[in-house]
Amino acid sequence: MEAKNISQGILNAILKLGLITLGIFLLIELKVLLVYLVVAAIISLIGRPIVLFLRNKLKFSNLLAASVSLLVLGSLLFGIISLFIPLVIQQGENLSLLNLNELEYKLEKLMNEISLFLNLDPTNIEQYSSLKNFINTDNLGVIPEFLNHLLSLLGSFTIGLFSVTFISFFLLKDSHILENAILVFVNEKSEGRLKKSFEKIKNLLSRYFLGLLLQITILLIMYSIILLLFGIKNAIVIAFLCALLNLIPYIGPLIGAVLMMFLTMTSNLEADFSTVILPKTIYVMIGFFIGQLIDNFFSQPFIFSNSVKSHPLEIFIVILAGGTLMGTTGMIVAIPLYTALKVIFKAFLSENKIVKSLTQDL
Repeated sequence: MEAKNISQGILNAILKLGLITLGIFLLIELKVLLVYLVVAAIISLIGRPIVLFLRNKLKFSNLLAASVSLLVLGSLLFGIISLFIPLVIQQGENLSLLNLNELEYKLEKLMNEISLFLNLDPTNIEQYSSLKNFINTDNLGVIPEFLNHLLSLLGSFTIGLFSVTFISFFLLKDSHILENAILVFVNEKSEGRLKKSFEKIKNLLSRYFLGLLLQITILLIMYSIILLLFGIKNAIVIAFLCALLNLIPYIGPLIGAVLMMFLTMTSNLEADFSTVILPKTIYVMIGFFIGQLIDNFFSQPFIFSNSVKSHPLEIFIVILAGGTLMGTTGMIVAIPLYTALKVIFKAFLSENKIVKSLTQDL
């Protein structure tokens, strides 16, 4: 009997190990599907308060509440995309009327003025600013390849958009689909605690993603005001891009600062560098850093303390750990993943001293 139990245990362990290996293999091979699921899950978490409001307050059915919520989110996305249409049209007109010699002259003039202002050797910069080194007949052969790649990306985007929309609809309509799929692999004793954990995770992450939308909106308003005050072209689009980059912790604001500085300088190429371009860029960057200070010391602490219930130092360490393990992607997903793990640990390891200290505010 003892030998039979041991062999049965070994067989079960091998079976579980095989299933885990198969699961990891499928995750690697179906990583695109996993991305669709993650994006759809985030959309469903953002739309969850709308569904609950429509279902509980206005007595909508699940089908109608999910449809209206998805329509609202789709309209917001369309509105955001429509902001870029004038910019794309303007850039298309500029390219159709582009005088390469004039553009080269302006860029070289800007580089020379920067080098003179910083006491650099202009000859070392001119070789990088010359468009003739890039735009020549030898490089025109890449155009067909680029167009094919663009069509391929457009096809992939269309498939991805349809897939994410389809999955998001059913996650909004039947919010327990993913939970039920996971509960299949859990024993009956743990089902109750795990269901409560899922509900807590959904509430916290919904508040977190809505808080991020509020953070982006605040930055968008501040950046737009700054850029409009100094007459920067396409101010709202630039402000939105820089605010959106803020979703990437620590690295995003640096990229946003460089982007805003570059676009501010290039929007005034025809002006004098020392009297117009440089002062205007300095003022814009001062405004940018004031916005970052407001975000770092007011917006982010408010979002983290009221949504994921974590201390700013705790969040900082988690983001750094995520970045070390998985790069930029790890930095973005670190907080949601850490929040989910905290809730699960509290449900199953609530007596552990470390878990108790980390989850006392949950």
